[in-house]
Amino acid sequence: MDTENFWKIKKKLTFTDICVEIRRLGSDYHILVSGGERPHVGCTVLAVPRPSLDGSGRMSSTASVLNVTGHKDEEVCRYLAEKVSAGKKATVVCTGGIHMDGITKEQIAEIVKAMQIIAVEIVEK
Repeated sequence: MDTENFWKIKKKLTFTDICVEIRRLGSDYHILVSGGERPHVGCTVLAVPRPSLDGSGRMSSTASVLNVTGHKDEEVCRYLAEKVSAGKKATVVCTGGIHMDGITKEQIAEIVKAMQIIAVEIVEK
């Protein structure tokens, strides 16, 4: 497998495992997020890089989101798509879903923290 254009990042959380698959397509990226008891497609985000609107010259991104009705995966997919898009100055599509029955606020916070770490790992590769 071409590890320059495809790689996985796996994180073991206290209550589940998360897998993020990254595929580089030319200068763009496709990210697939899965985890929990029933991984699924809950959300797809398309992020396009652009200069920040605050006038600082930093890179940011604009995102378009498609959610499956009743799913709450936007926070995870949107975060990764926007951070990687701005950091890599690339168009990014992030799709996925993490499902845990009875998930707690603390567990959600653990997933968000893992996504922050994963976003940095992707941008720095």
